[in-house]
Amino acid sequence: MPTRYTAEMAVPDEGERVRVEVAAAWPERQAVVPLQLPAGSTVADAIRASGLEQRFPDLDVRDDHVGIFGVLCRPDRVLADGDRVELYRPLKLDPKEVRRLNAERRNG
Repeated sequence: MPTRYTAEMAVPDEGERVRVEVAAAWPERQAVVPLQLPAGSTVADAIRASGLEQRFPDLDVRDDHVGIFGVLCRPDRVLADGDRVELYRPLKLDPKEVRRLNAERRNG
């Protein structure tokens, strides 16, 4: 059974901290979790501390679907104060396929 992390477990009593948010969105809902983590924490640390994976079992957190303020990044990236970690959903259709389907609809 995986270890469950909470924001309280991730924040020690001493040392410098960074304030960050972890956000995930679906068409029908969104979740934003504010955290204070030790300086030097990574994107992966923030995701674990957010508890979003436990709260939303349908959330598929993958290394290639995370970013900060809309820019993809690696889970081992060190966070800066004020960062917003974003968990992205996989695309349902390839963008090229969407353009092709739209062109077919326009051209009849």
